[in-house]
Amino acid sequence: MNLSQIELLRVLQETNLNLSKAAEKMHIVQSAVSRQLQLFEAELGSPLFERQGKKLIGLTALGRRIMQEVAIINGAKTNIQHIAADYLDSNQGILHIATTHTQAKYFLPAPIQRFRKKYPGVKIYMVQSSPDQLIDQLLVRKADIAICTERVDEVTDLVIETCYEWHHALVVPPQHPLSEGEISLERLASFPILTYSFGFTGRSNIESAFKNTGLKLDITLAAADTDVIKTYVRLGMGAGLIAAMAYDHVTDQDLVARDLSHLIPGSRTKIAYLKHNYLPSYSQHFIAELLIAAKETKY
Repeated sequence: MNLSQIELLRVLQETNLNLSKAAEKMHIVQSAVSRQLQLFEAELGSPLFERQGKKLIGLTALGRRIMQEVAIINGAKTNIQHIAADYLDSNQGILHIATTHTQAKYFLPAPIQRFRKKYPGVKIYMVQSSPDQLIDQLLVRKADIAICTERVDEVTDLVIETCYEWHHALVVPPQHPLSEGEISLERLASFPILTYSFGFTGRSNIESAFKNTGLKLDITLAAADTDVIKTYVRLGMGAGLIAAMAYDHVTDQDLVARDLSHLIPGSRTKIAYLKHNYLPSYSQHFIAELLIAAKETKY
């Protein structure tokens, strides 16, 4: 058994058990891939793959268990590389941040600006995904840190830090009836509502608030992007329920924003990363900047 064989198993899983693609990624001929698999299985004394002729079509029970260990070994190899790189030069590297459009536009600019001043040599890649996919980006190691609200507590293999709590706000044109007077759930429910799609930016909290009082929302438009919601609010299609952080006091002066924190439960945005991942100095500093930014801002 050697590390090349372990790496081959990882690459096969990554390429959906495609022998030719695995050979291409490993820079060897396909016959060498097949030979290494045969040697590995012979050493273990049992096949790891189900086959149809020469084609691999799935993992055996043993293969599935072995792949769990392969993931751990690959994680350790990645950690070794990151530890060495951090030791040699902590101002060089790449930080992959899994986040949503809302976080990227309204929360991250300030901490990223401060981070860049201290670590100008670190490249920042934003992996923008839907909220339910952010944790997946960590699990497949396409992201180092995830900034998320939904689903984060469902995965046990994570370190989770609460970043900040935020609330929803109502946005309407100045001439809209909801621009003044007392706001209640009953009053909101009497107007067409524009808000987030399911799974995005606290939509579940909005649904729960109305459901608990027996009220039904008339959602005429749902979108993942706050700017889309505000665009259609401006067209007079209804009242917008958005994250309070997404109201810009400069660019949104043509809209009236009203606090809904007394009506809709708040949401908590959290920072998550894999427990067994080594975080370079710059990644740890970035998390610290996020926590500082969270204390400075109230949503």
